[in-house]
Amino acid sequence: MSLLLKIDPAKPDAETLAEAVRILRGGGVVGYPTETFYGLGADARNEKAVERIFRIKGRDFRNPIALIVSDEREVIPLAEEIPATAKTLMQAFWPGPLTLIFRASPTVSPRLTGGTGKIGIRVSGHPIARLLAAGVAGPLTATSANLSGGAECSSAAAVVRTLGNLPDAILDGGVSKGGAGSTILDVTLFPPRIVRDGAISGNLILRMLTSTEKPISP
Repeated sequence: MSLLLKIDPAKPDAETLAEAVRILRGGGVVGYPTETFYGLGADARNEKAVERIFRIKGRDFRNPIALIVSDEREVIPLAEEIPATAKTLMQAFWPGPLTLIFRASPTVSPRLTGGTGKIGIRVSGHPIARLLAAGVAGPLTATSANLSGGAECSSAAAVVRTLGNLPDAILDGGVSKGGAGSTILDVTLFPPRIVRDGAISGNLILRMLTSTEKPISP
């Protein structure tokens, strides 16, 4: 079975985090809590580790995988440009469940973009997700810890039931909020386009951009 590592999000144990980071840096796959559901993490710079994510989930290689970074500065090497609209939204909603789609820089693997040339990125509102990204000193895959097309998991126990021993480890940070996944917004377009309405309502984003005189398309 996968290594189950209990961790308190309010007081994360340094040794437990270090063990999870060691696994990720070694090309492993780790289930971890986010502010919405549990995610399936790999070092996004490791092509073989990313391919393992696809195999574990039974995911189509044409389906992109979004990323979590530790802070907004980590977006710079991953995106060709950061539009002004994106900067406004990053300041308003990050850390939080808003994934912004940028034009991917040449350093981003086509496996992650699904051949679209675009990459979804967010700074998670969950401390464990951010600490893992900080620990690997780079982007962490943020796909949900489930089988492709299946229900998302809100607990480590649900991840175990769903994926068994396929991940190398699962960080048990308690029950996640669940509900809706992150809202996904494509900022490569003007006006930006909502790809998926989620935990942050499109109407709230609309009001934010309208107040700064930046329109958005549904």
